[in-house]
Amino acid sequence: MPSHEDPAEHHGYLRWFYRGWRPTRFGRFHNRIWAWLSGRGLTPSILVTLQVQDRNHAELRSVVLVAANYEGHRYLVSMLGDGSEWVQNLRAAGGKAWIQRGHSYPVRLAEIPPHERAPILKAWCQVATSGRQHLPVSPHEPVSAFETIAGDYPVFRIDSAR
Repeated sequence: MPSHEDPAEHHGYLRWFYRGWRPTRFGRFHNRIWAWLSGRGLTPSILVTLQVQDRNHAELRSVVLVAANYEGHRYLVSMLGDGSEWVQNLRAAGGKAWIQRGHSYPVRLAEIPPHERAPILKAWCQVATSGRQHLPVSPHEPVSAFETIAGDYPVFRIDSAR
């Protein structure tokens, strides 16, 4: 969990979705709807449904995320930091997951070290219009501004597991 207060809680409608770096009940409901839509390919292509095995149970958990392109690779960012359920589940699963977008396919998510995250975070902010509200840095800031927060926001490269 980032060391500062979640800036999104001060942006109008977003406070209905997130409190204290956690999704609200309404936020979880909203995410389930978008994960279903994205999983069927009914949303813009930047949205993907990530499916990860729950670390406490054998069932798959789904979450809709924005996939950003940077230097020929696709990346996922945890806008809620290390405390996100999907991040904890993914780490427990050793990076093994599935992306569903019309059909489901296996992927391996490789965590990017904090010192390499800044330019990816900036690229993600360019496309994640709601998600970027959780970062205390404007998407218009230089990459150096993202270096100060890079350790608070996990970034994962999407690699094929085939």
